Amino acid sequence: MKAVELYAGAGGLAMGVGLAGFKPLAVVEWDRWACDTIRENQRRGFPLVADWPLYEGDVRKFDWSSIEDDVDLLAGGPPCQPFSMGGKHQAHDDTRDMFPATVDIVRKLRPKAFIVENVKGLTRSTFANYYQYILLQLEFPEVPAKRNEEWFDHLLRLQVERTSGRQKGRKLTYNVVPTLVNAADYGVPQKRERVFIVGFRSDLAVDWSFPRPTHSFDQLLRDQWVSGEYWERHGVARRNRPTMAASMEARVRRLASSLPFAEELPWRTVRDAIAGLPSPSSRAANHYSDHRLQPGARVYPGHTGSPLDLPAKTLKAGDHGVPGGENMLVNTDGSVRYFSIRESARIQTFPDGFIFHGSWTETMRQLGNAVPVALGHAVARSVAEKLATVQLEKLSRQRGSVRGAA
Repeated sequence: MKAVELYAGAGGLAMGVGLAGFKPLAVVEWDRWACDTIRENQRRGFPLVADWPLYEGDVRKFDWSSIEDDVDLLAGGPPCQPFSMGGKHQAHDDTRDMFPATVDIVRKLRPKAFIVENVKGLTRSTFANYYQYILLQLEFPEVPAKRNEEWFDHLLRLQVERTSGRQKGRKLTYNVVPTLVNAADYGVPQKRERVFIVGFRSDLAVDWSFPRPTHSFDQLLRDQWVSGEYWERHGVARRNRPTMAASMEARVRRLASSLPFAEELPWRTVRDAIAGLPSPSSRAANHYSDHRLQPGARVYPGHTGSPLDLPAKTLKAGDHGVPGGENMLVNTDGSVRYFSIRESARIQTFPDGFIFHGSWTETMRQLGNAVPVALGHAVARSVAEKLATVQLEKLSRQRGSVRGAA
């Protein structure tokens, strides 16, 4: 199956898409540092990116007519700053709002499916109308804005399109499923809430729902405070284990008296993520790429770091550099330090063999903007399975028609 990747950044979502079996026809990213990261890994022969046809530039300037193959999947995370809690919250008035460009590319390429990822802030009440506008544009890409038409007027036309029933006569419409997810529920060692907007072309008649969570906080609490398997797995002696928070006691008692869901795994923690890595200040850290101590970490109001035995707080790129609190580890003795680049990459589920290009601040920006590879893989795999099922059903019908004609 063939895919096109927009706003690729350092390649987190694109790697997840590749692991799901899609081959890239184009990987587009405008940021030079992120492109240098991909090119450096291609130069080193890193297999997940080796065959990527990388284009450094604006998606609006790419010659989409050069994509002659049928596109099975269009995937990408438009810049999140217009909607991010840490951004300027200007939405449609922000020049970095690339949702209109994304819809335009959907209209040109007519992919069988698309995956669009963005920050939780997109769903805030402040952006309610604009969020609906985005969803309706993706549902009806053949109803573009008219010349000089304001976005709200276009929204009203799209609402009429939805309620009038005229969409049945449209050649290109999509069944769109938006979902707010926590990456920790899918095995990512990070509490990272993101919106995924997944659409399938209506003519495929696909029934799809977002993949069920595979990991849970309750199962982590069982592992830590009921069975103790978590501490045993990490070789933490009883005398060195932290004290359970008083606020968790009633919940743990309830969990101890109930049966777990057999299919659930525990949330992965920072300790899980960085297991096997030496301290970034040690000499042994020299044997690992991108694993050096960055000095200067400190706690201040609203920036208290990530406890070792929980999933990390959301890694952030920051509007003016790296916000230290979110990208900082809190040890069990209360001491704090910045995550190294390699530790941050593990928290974002990038493979250890993948290295990053640029300064610490620039690299952390790439990581903070990335889609966790494991989460991208979970979503893309679900989409791939559905598209493969549709293709198999189509082939079966064709064989039945041939046999019937014979």
